[in-house]
Amino acid sequence: MTLYRLLTEDDTAAFCHKVSEALSKGWVLYGDPTYAFDHANGVMRCGQAVIKDADVAYSPELKLGAQ
Repeated sequence: MTLYRLLTEDDTAAFCHKVSEALSKGWVLYGDPTYAFDHANGVMRCGQAVIKDADVAYSPELKLGAQ
């Protein structure tokens, strides 16, 4: 099955580290990154979808970040 995650974070190095960590664990970039202003918190936010093929059955309890 193909797993899907949307990684989000404030526009800081933390976002790049989050994406880099996912890539190092076998996740693959899916689509273009997003960049938007978070009015509630007054900061820019980044997002990047990633996917990964895994030999697991889907369950709502599945911890995607642990895959």
